[in-house]
Amino acid sequence: MRARRRDEVHRAATPLELLFDLCFVVAVAQAGARLVHAVAEGHAWEGITGYLFVFFAIYWAWVNFTWFASAYDCDDIPYRIATLVQMSGVLVLAAGVPRAFDHADYGVAVLGYLIMRVALTLQWLRAAHGETGAARVAALRFAAGLVVVQVGWVVLLWLPDAAWTWGFLVLAAAELAVPVFAESRHETNWHPHHIAERYGLFTIIVLGETIAAATVAVQTALDESAALDELLPIAAGGLVIVFAAFWIYFAVPAHEYLRSNRQGFFWGYGHYLIFGSAAAIGAGIEVAVEQATHHAHISTLAASTAVTVPTALFMFTVWLVHARHFKRGTAQHLVLLVSGLLAGFAGHWAVPLAGLIAACTVAVGVYLSVRAPG
Repeated sequence: MRARRRDEVHRAATPLELLFDLCFVVAVAQAGARLVHAVAEGHAWEGITGYLFVFFAIYWAWVNFTWFASAYDCDDIPYRIATLVQMSGVLVLAAGVPRAFDHADYGVAVLGYLIMRVALTLQWLRAAHGETGAARVAALRFAAGLVVVQVGWVVLLWLPDAAWTWGFLVLAAAELAVPVFAESRHETNWHPHHIAERYGLFTIIVLGETIAAATVAVQTALDESAALDELLPIAAGGLVIVFAAFWIYFAVPAHEYLRSNRQGFFWGYGHYLIFGSAAAIGAGIEVAVEQATHHAHISTLAASTAVTVPTALFMFTVWLVHARHFKRGTAQHLVLLVSGLLAGFAGHWAVPLAGLIAACTVAVGVYLSVRAPG
């Protein structure tokens, strides 16, 4: 196995990668469903904390495979088998999400990670076998880092529950440090256009959860006509938010910014907040629907905040991580920042108004980009 060329033309996502992503649809849906349940029952802080932990596991499992595949996807039989094994691990991880969320039982989730890590470690060792010099050292460092951190997760299972919060933070930091350490002397041959496309595809996955939530709102509105006047604005506002989020994210050619690890690490790591907030918008819409139909034990203010805060966070983080590198002039920079502040309010009509703000954000952004000099 040898690295692919970084300047390879027509480098695009493969059918195997798309199948791999489908496994994460299940995991993201599970995390969103548990967040909805926790917030609707009035346990917002516990729900958000659990969501951040679980979503990091989902995000990082996807990131590990994606960057390796961008550099070493040879699509032969051993590679395909190893990827299918990793998919099995993703499904085990997804099955463990409810236990991790509701009972802080991370055993099944860690087992899923172990399955993925065994396959990915063998992939890095195979890459090391085909490389020489600094590239070989980098591959071996990746393999060693994966093993060490995974041992840490297994050990953490045997520690008291009180150790999980700090233990999680330490091991999450170690996870993020592995690529930095492994590539300190040699950058793997990840492909900028391919990486930008892969992240875009995962953005579509998490936004798809929001579309599903809006669909549930419409269905509930039809089933419970008494709340029709409250549910349809939530559904319409949610759809406009996700349409605007799609437009905002894909308005810039991210591959033109990704030239080396100096840009790649911050951009890639920062997407944890982009992905997490995008998926949380869908969970918030479901919470707003449950509150409108009197199935949630929270106030209208709290329910609307469940939508508007993730929407505002999405706008802020997209600007910070993704879009600001292509903005020209103060006005273009301020569009997403000001819109994020406005979208973060809460109230009875918060969801449709947040949708209106999101639509105006797109309109103003398009106008400014058209009138800006070449």
